[in-house]
Amino acid sequence: MKQRGKFIISDPSVMMGKAVIAGTRITVELIVSKLAAGETIDQILEAHPHLTREAIQEAFVNQSGSNPYPQAK
Repeated sequence: MKQRGKFIISDPSVMMGKAVIAGTRITVELIVSKLAAGETIDQILEAHPHLTREAIQEAFVNQSGSNPYPQAK
Protein backbone atom coordinates (compact mmCIF):
# COMPACT_ATOMS: atom_id res chain seq x y z
CA MET A 1 0.00 0.00 0.00
CA LYS A 2 1.25 3.47 -0.86
CA GLN A 3 0.07 6.47 1.15
CA ARG A 4 -0.40 9.41 -1.22
CA GLY A 5 -1.58 11.95 1.32
CA LYS A 6 -3.59 12.07 4.50
CA PHE A 7 -6.69 10.66 2.77
CA ILE A 8 -5.41 9.05 -0.45
CA ILE A 9 -3.91 5.57 -0.81
CA SER A 10 -2.97 3.21 -3.62
CA ASP A 11 -3.18 -0.51 -2.93
CA PRO A 12 -2.91 -3.20 -5.63
CA SER A 13 -5.67 -5.15 -3.85
CA VAL A 14 -8.14 -2.22 -4.00
CA MET A 15 -9.53 -0.99 -7.33
CA MET A 16 -6.54 -2.43 -9.21
CA GLY A 17 -4.14 -0.06 -7.48
CA LYS A 18 -5.88 3.16 -8.47
CA ALA A 19 -5.68 6.03 -5.99
CA VAL A 20 -8.69 5.88 -3.67
CA ILE A 21 -9.97 7.66 -0.60
CA ALA A 22 -8.66 5.58 2.32
CA GLY A 23 -11.28 3.21 3.73
CA THR A 24 -13.40 3.37 0.58
CA ARG A 25 -13.40 2.12 -2.99
CA ILE A 26 -14.04 5.65 -4.28
CA THR A 27 -11.31 6.59 -6.72
CA VAL A 28 -9.64 9.95 -6.99
CA GLU A 29 -10.46 9.74 -10.70
CA LEU A 30 -14.21 9.52 -9.92
CA ILE A 31 -14.11 12.53 -7.61
CA VAL A 32 -12.15 14.63 -10.09
CA SER A 33 -14.47 13.65 -12.95
CA LYS A 34 -17.49 14.69 -10.87
CA LEU A 35 -15.87 18.06 -10.12
CA ALA A 36 -14.96 18.49 -13.80
CA ALA A 37 -18.58 17.74 -14.75
CA GLY A 38 -19.70 20.64 -12.57
CA GLU A 39 -20.72 18.89 -9.37
CA THR A 40 -19.97 20.84 -6.24
CA ILE A 41 -18.22 19.46 -3.20
CA ASP A 42 -21.52 19.69 -1.34
CA GLN A 43 -23.23 17.56 -4.02
CA ILE A 44 -20.47 14.95 -3.79
CA LEU A 45 -20.77 14.92 0.00
CA GLU A 46 -24.53 14.44 -0.30
CA ALA A 47 -24.01 11.47 -2.65
CA HIS A 48 -21.17 10.03 -0.54
CA PRO A 49 -21.83 11.10 3.07
CA HIS A 50 -18.93 9.03 4.43
CA LEU A 51 -16.45 11.29 2.60
CA THR A 52 -15.13 14.52 4.05
CA ARG A 53 -14.65 17.88 2.42
CA GLU A 54 -10.92 17.60 3.12
CA ALA A 55 -10.69 14.20 1.40
CA ILE A 56 -12.41 15.57 -1.70
CA GLN A 57 -10.10 18.58 -1.76
CA GLU A 58 -7.06 16.35 -1.38
CA ALA A 59 -8.28 14.14 -4.23
CA PHE A 60 -8.45 17.18 -6.51
CA VAL A 61 -5.02 18.40 -5.47
CA ASN A 62 -3.56 14.88 -5.82
CA GLN A 63 -4.87 14.51 -9.36
CA SER A 64 -4.34 18.02 -10.68
CA GLY A 65 -1.22 19.11 -8.83
CA SER A 66 -2.83 22.48 -8.07
CA ASN A 67 -4.78 23.67 -5.06
CA PRO A 68 -7.81 25.90 -5.64
CA TYR A 69 -8.77 25.28 -2.00
CA PRO A 70 -6.30 27.21 0.19
CA GLN A 71 -7.48 25.47 3.37
CA ALA A 72 -6.56 22.01 1.94
CA LYS A 73 -3.06 20.96 2.88
